[in-house]
Amino acid sequence: MKNKLSVAYGIIALALFALAAHIFFIQNNNSDEYNKRIMSQRQSRYESRTLAYRRGDIYDRNGTRLASSEKVYIMILDPSQMNQAEYPTEGGEKVRNVIEPTIQALSEFFGFDPEDIRKQITEHPDSAYIRYKRDISYTDKQDFEAYAAELNSQYAASDDAAVRMNRVDGVWFEETYKRVYPYGSLACNVIGFSSADGTVGTGGVEQYYNSTLIGTNGREYGYLDDEADLEKVIRPATDGDNLVLTIDSTVQNIVEKYLDEWKNGDIGSKSAACIVMNVKNGEILGMASTRTFDLNDPYTTGDFAEEEIYEYGIDEAVSDYRIKHPDLEPITSAQVPEYYSHDEIMELGETIAMYQNWRNITISDTFEPGSTQKIFTVAGALEENIISENTSFDCTGNVRLSDGVNSWRINCVNRNGHGILDVKGGITQSCNVVMMNIGFAEGAETFMKYERIFGFGGYTGIDLPAEANTLELGFTTDSIGRTQLATNTFGQNYNCTMIQMAAAYASVLNGGYYYKPHVVKQILSADGALKEDVQPLLVRETVSSSTCDFIKDALVETVESGTGSAAKVPGYTVGGKTGTAQKQPRSDKTYVVSFCGFAPADDPTILCYVVIDEPALPGEEAAHSSFASDIFSKIMSEVLPAMNIYPEDGSEIESMTP
Repeated sequence: MKNKLSVAYGIIALALFALAAHIFFIQNNNSDEYNKRIMSQRQSRYESRTLAYRRGDIYDRNGTRLASSEKVYIMILDPSQMNQAEYPTEGGEKVRNVIEPTIQALSEFFGFDPEDIRKQITEHPDSAYIRYKRDISYTDKQDFEAYAAELNSQYAASDDAAVRMNRVDGVWFEETYKRVYPYGSLACNVIGFSSADGTVGTGGVEQYYNSTLIGTNGREYGYLDDEADLEKVIRPATDGDNLVLTIDSTVQNIVEKYLDEWKNGDIGSKSAACIVMNVKNGEILGMASTRTFDLNDPYTTGDFAEEEIYEYGIDEAVSDYRIKHPDLEPITSAQVPEYYSHDEIMELGETIAMYQNWRNITISDTFEPGSTQKIFTVAGALEENIISENTSFDCTGNVRLSDGVNSWRINCVNRNGHGILDVKGGITQSCNVVMMNIGFAEGAETFMKYERIFGFGGYTGIDLPAEANTLELGFTTDSIGRTQLATNTFGQNYNCTMIQMAAAYASVLNGGYYYKPHVVKQILSADGALKEDVQPLLVRETVSSSTCDFIKDALVETVESGTGSAAKVPGYTVGGKTGTAQKQPRSDKTYVVSFCGFAPADDPTILCYVVIDEPALPGEEAAHSSFASDIFSKIMSEVLPAMNIYPEDGSEIESMTP
């Protein structure tokens, strides 16, 4: 019996020895393969991944957040993990059923199309990283993970062997950020918007300060140490800096409210825009137009009618055809429907309409300013002692000019003539004849010198993208003739931008100091520390304080008893100048009307410039600057107390105080 037991023990010992030898042989000869398999299995849930930075916030001057980045998640599908879970053994037997349960869970929880998920998995079986869905909220992420965990627990506890094979697996979530604009369209052209991944800004400060707002992505790595334990190495992301704007959201809301009221009123216009500026330092407090869009949903055509979009499409198709067929004869607008379908035309038009909505009228559009120009004609002549404050002119209603071949009659706003006017009267009554005679006395060289001093024919350098270059939209000393000089003195036959006119006016109102207009006040680090305090930049001095004082007095009188009476603001003494310019072609009788004004009269602080392009009235019925003056009055009646500038007689202070 003992012999039999000894034999049995011997056989068992030999078997164990053989098994140990076999294991050693396998480990020795297949260690790389096993290591790869172990690493694959352990790292299947942990890939090296990007840690997204947070794009900087944008605030108004009082700390109101205008743009922010909220943490959201991208749903990642990992087909390679799903397939490894289903076939983890050498024999290939299926020990887990992952793909279909996972598809079902995603479909039931999120409402995703199961066929679309299945297609992504089957077409990319070896992929460990498919970005399937953006902007998953934290709540949805947590709820789905809990839902999947509960399903897996139920599967594991099932009495049915087939059900126990089911698992939800191969789905994980990557942190990222979504740009959010809490106030929708407020200050849309000043703020602009960013791409979905927060790397590229379009329009406004989002574009101009993109390199400031963006940060640097981090990275998370996984590796197996000598003990085959999974280790993490994290290089954290660096978040972008924050911007504090000069914009006051209260002022901005007031401006947009009254522009919107005009837009939807009985008259309306092609467009209207307004700039509110601190004349003492060039800070923009409000900037808006009637072209607005929702920053959270910028890719729309907004208020453009289908007919307008179609016309944009026709114009764009002409250009599109020329670009695509440079060797062929260009097509005309009438021929476009022969080459483009209606849908193609509308698609082109929708793109242009969208771009028009994004366009900041106040800095990108140019126009003939009209009579707001007149104070600069006077300022240059006074500064050079070509005229005095008491110089008088006789307005007969027009000026006749001739080059020996052709002759022109250039009319005053009063075709019957104003009679004898001094310089101040020329401003308050907006007399073209007075301005033309002052311009003739100045001559082309002096007139153009002060046009450049006041910033016309170039850039202001405002910290916003797409500022129009007006260098080619005016004349030079060598190119301006007597007729052009005459019309330039009252703001016709040259173009400027709203921001140019506002900055030039501010320099007169503050005593002769031209500040670079700007919309950013401070740059803060991601944790709120001050990195840069943007100081007002004095670019140059324009004219003397005595010249400025004379013009300010004239502008106050213009509102009190001249052409700007519609701009009066109850409780305040304000000044300003009207503008009416007939657009090209003159035969169309379309107009740009405007008013540029300020308050308080004794210490100019707030400038408000309103421009209306083509009031929707026939012919000369549209040529009334009072439309712009009325908007100015409404805006300033609310902006002034909002900026702690109260009525001079103390009236209504209590009711205006929050």
